[in-house]
Amino acid sequence: QVQVVESGGGLVQAGGSLRLSCAASGRTFSSYYVGWFRQYPGKEREFVAYIRWNGGTTYYADSVKGRFALSRDNAKNTLYLQMYSLKVEDTAVYYCAATAPVPFNSGSYYYTSQAYLYWGQGTQVTVSS
Repeated sequence: QVQVVESGGGLVQAGGSLRLSCAASGRTFSSYYVGWFRQYPGKEREFVAYIRWNGGTTYYADSVKGRFALSRDNAKNTLYLQMYSLKVEDTAVYYCAATAPVPFNSGSYYYTSQAYLYWGQGTQVTVSS
């Protein structure tokens, strides 16, 4: 069992910055894929970014590429999502998710929410104009 907890959401003005945190307990992220997703009201969860912890391979959705950046703190077993140049359309509930790698699946599998077994409760990001 892995527990995943997000934090750092809040209200910011358009053009501002925010850093979200994703902390795991129960075990480390060392062998996992860890992803960020976001969800708008009435919509399906949308992929934001992921990292393969071993080796640090990352992938970003086109909508956030160049504005969002992943970083990690191994000592704290925590993944950060640094968000810059926030837009009103970034307003959503942001979720962190983690899963052990699935044999014989390529990295593209981890663009999808169904790939992940462990989910946090979400943190609200609201960007005002």
